[in-house]
Amino acid sequence: MRLLVTGAGGFVGGHLVESLRRTQREVEVFGVVLPQGGISWGSGAGMSVIEADLNDPAATAAVVDAVRPDRVLHLAGQSSPQQSWIDPAGTLRTNVMGIVHVLDAARCRGLRPAVLVVGSAEEYGPAAAEELPLRETTPLRPASPYAVSKVAQAALASLYGPAGGMRVVTTRTFHHTGPGRGEAFAESSFARQIAEIEGGRRAPVIEVGNLDAVRDFADVRDVVRAYWLLLEKGEPGAVYNVCSGRGRSIGELLEILLRSSSVRVEIRVDKERLRSSDAPAQVGDPTRLKAATGWEPEIPLEETLRALLDDWRQRLRAMGPAPR
Repeated sequence: MRLLVTGAGGFVGGHLVESLRRTQREVEVFGVVLPQGGISWGSGAGMSVIEADLNDPAATAAVVDAVRPDRVLHLAGQSSPQQSWIDPAGTLRTNVMGIVHVLDAARCRGLRPAVLVVGSAEEYGPAAAEELPLRETTPLRPASPYAVSKVAQAALASLYGPAGGMRVVTTRTFHHTGPGRGEAFAESSFARQIAEIEGGRRAPVIEVGNLDAVRDFADVRDVVRAYWLLLEKGEPGAVYNVCSGRGRSIGELLEILLRSSSVRVEIRVDKERLRSSDAPAQVGDPTRLKAATGWEPEIPLEETLRALLDDWRQRLRAMGPAPR
């Protein structure tokens, strides 16, 4: 079986390839990364790396010609709502046209791969308390160019599937974290700051944003397991929430991380980290995913955050001794 993974150089792609290497050894993985983009998590062992920009339809067609995949897992895209306000056109181009180029290349060649297109809980936008937990039937109210791009991505994928005879499944994936998570995300920023304090690299002060926001967190290793199950068992044209079903406040995540360290710190609010567009709470309902695949989250959040903190400790040790 030949699997094409777009965005394979990113955080989720690295964990996906690592998981498949351990559990699906018969799968031949081809990972698309941006030219000179590199691999951001893990070594990339276990996959054949192909450099291509999916914004380029000719380059995308060449990838599909070379791989002729049986399955496609589409992770590629611009993933930051904040960045989408800085470059809305680039976000829309990358997130919308990337999947169009992939599916169009497959359709034009008569290929019929099963396709999983990974979307975002940001598609739901702000939700009232009575709407929680968010279900796949909840109205979409995208509140950023990024969220709009993911809604459009899913809509186009649902058109291209039947037109090309492909089984296309989409997700709305909620927050997920684990080793290798970028520091632009709150819990990873906290973990890095704690590791820096432990190593004498910064004063014992942790800068935070809104600690009251509630989010639905899952371990990235559970998330990639859900993706594979959906590729195997997802219903054509259906959308699935990928989430734990449990809300945790950002402040609770910080408390868990601090319990894994002996440092004593001052918590200081940084106004630059506060975002007026943040929804107070965002919690999903994974019932449809569980019914279709039997998936259950296996890794407790406490274990996830300990692994994230240990990962930052290792990354900082690799940088050498702290400057005096």
